[in-house]
Amino acid sequence: MFTILDKISWPGRPDKANEDVCGASQDWAWVIDTSIFPGTAPVVHPESDAAWLAAFADERLSNLAPQAEDGAALIRHVMEEARTAYRAVAPLERHEDFVTWPLGAMTLVRRRGNGLDAWTFGDTTAFVRRPDGTVLTVGEAPDLRNFEAAKAAELMQAAKSRPNDILAEPVFLDWLGERRERQRRSGVPAALLSFNPDAADRLRHESVPCEDGTVILLASDGFSALVDLYGAFDAPSLMDVAIASGLEPLARKAREIETAVDPDGRRYPRFKQSDDTTALLLRV
Repeated sequence: MFTILDKISWPGRPDKANEDVCGASQDWAWVIDTSIFPGTAPVVHPESDAAWLAAFADERLSNLAPQAEDGAALIRHVMEEARTAYRAVAPLERHEDFVTWPLGAMTLVRRRGNGLDAWTFGDTTAFVRRPDGTVLTVGEAPDLRNFEAAKAAELMQAAKSRPNDILAEPVFLDWLGERRERQRRSGVPAALLSFNPDAADRLRHESVPCEDGTVILLASDGFSALVDLYGAFDAPSLMDVAIASGLEPLARKAREIETAVDPDGRRYPRFKQSDDTTALLLRV
């Protein structure tokens, strides 16, 4: 069973809903980072359907995980329930409109024996510190970050814009809209948490050692940016600080970089000045 050492979840902006969440239940834990196409009118939440999806998945995982045997089957079940709940409220034209659906990256972990299974959608990360001090990074966030940073630099230069502002620029909306439309036309479910349960077949699954005394940090990309975008820490030093000082000093460091060091996104290209920042620190 996991012991929660610390947790934090800050919205990227005080005027926007936090679209991240994290949680744990017995031998299971998760972090979820959702988003929605800019300007999409909410239908199930007063501010953001993405925030609704994150909260819904968190509640269902909390209830269902202790009885679950397989992460992919668990996520599929949660997505089926989310689809049913969404369709009960959303207008008919939104039921199959993938472009307007909320989407989520997530990492779900389960400790079993002396191993840790991790199922991942997108750019959330699990940092696993073994008792000998070795730190393993689980997930594909670094590669996805490189692509996103390059695209952010390209689009901000084209629009002569900056983080946050770029989200309303036609060049960004056209690029994102075309990307979503290509995903829809492909007929292959996007490897993301949303309303197509078949996406569970595309989860990335990894297994790593997890002896007693292991410490695990689950992070959304707004938190892991400290390692894979800002380079303020490597994975071992991030874990050292998290264990010694907790998560808030790390979240504050990210905000300092985003608001004081590089508010214009020139040094660290990104689509948002500050993203939702969520992390969960656990000990086995």
